[in-house]
Amino acid sequence: MSLAACTTPTHSATLRLGAILAALPESFTHPLTHHQRRAFRDLVRCRTPALGGELWACGHCGRQVPVYHSCGNRHCPRCGAAARARWVGQRLDELLPVPYFHTVFTLPNVLNPLIQANPRQLIGLLFRAVSATLRSFARDPKHLGAEPAVLMVLHTWGSRLNLHYHIHCVVTGGGLTDNGTWVPAKSTKFLFPVKAMSPVFRGKFVDGLHRLLATASLRFPHHINPKSWADLKAKLYAKPWVVYAKRPFGGPAQVLKYLGRYTHRTAISDQRILAHRRGMVTFRYKDYKRGGKQRRLILPEAIFAKRFLQHVLPPGVKRVRYAGLLASCKKRRCLALARAVLGVVTIDPQAALPKRKDEAPAEREDAPRTCPFCQQPKLVFQKPLAVETSTPPTPPTSDTS
Repeated sequence: MSLAACTTPTHSATLRLGAILAALPESFTHPLTHHQRRAFRDLVRCRTPALGGELWACGHCGRQVPVYHSCGNRHCPRCGAAARARWVGQRLDELLPVPYFHTVFTLPNVLNPLIQANPRQLIGLLFRAVSATLRSFARDPKHLGAEPAVLMVLHTWGSRLNLHYHIHCVVTGGGLTDNGTWVPAKSTKFLFPVKAMSPVFRGKFVDGLHRLLATASLRFPHHINPKSWADLKAKLYAKPWVVYAKRPFGGPAQVLKYLGRYTHRTAISDQRILAHRRGMVTFRYKDYKRGGKQRRLILPEAIFAKRFLQHVLPPGVKRVRYAGLLASCKKRRCLALARAVLGVVTIDPQAALPKRKDEAPAEREDAPRTCPFCQQPKLVFQKPLAVETSTPPTPPTSDTS
């Protein structure tokens, strides 16, 4: 794949992650893993002639508007809008008229190299440790004495694109007992004490890590080896692990809003990229150490790309998982029982999703809503555009995101 260098500064209205990746030399992709190279290729081609598209015409100003197909890669900040809308719509029938709590579990940075070398095993272990911690507290009559519904969302990044493995949990403020009654949460401010959960979470993860090491199923970075397990374990127990409770959701409506924003989020959005000039990329981030103030960070484009690509997950590693009443083996039965106990009317998730008339042959999220020249919603589909394999990837004529 030939990648042309981007020597002209890109206007902020059309900045896109794929254009920054396209500016890098082909040799940049050589040390990448297979799934990173695939994401790199997809994002470079996304919404360019390299993927084909459709030609539209504006019935108001008469201009023609080529609209190119999206790559569909789950790590692309421009793709996934339609899939996200469908997924959120499917969650409508799983929400209950109870308070929801938001808890975040974070892994210490010392584990980052080991997770990067073993993403499938250790991300899976992270989800299991979080689920087991929440369920153990929920089952304790001192805290709840029932089984809650738990939705878990993995994020691997911090706002500066650094590695920061953490899981956001959306948990019902209550749960079902073994005899089929609903027990509400004892507090409206927090579900379980986070200081008590921290050592339990650490213990479950470290115990699982020890078992994986015992089976010799892990790959080790150059500075970590099985003989240094005692040193690594000492570092993991040197300070408390971070478990914190964010402000509880006001109800199912707030949960839906959160899910729409966070479940399919990528490490960085195009909107955060402010400039790409002379091989340097400027993007904004939240400085949480200073009250969440917006700041700017400037990085060489190769460093920026490496930071982004370290968050590309291997195929089969899911970012969203479920536990408790939402576990796949019992979700239908448990949710039906919970709805009956709480007196909930079943919602048809498909009926709740917005529908568009005169849908074009293009993917729904690719179809333009307004003319980019006159801003009028008068676009009419004309014809498909063939894939241009000989044309280097270029930014699309219009920003249809």
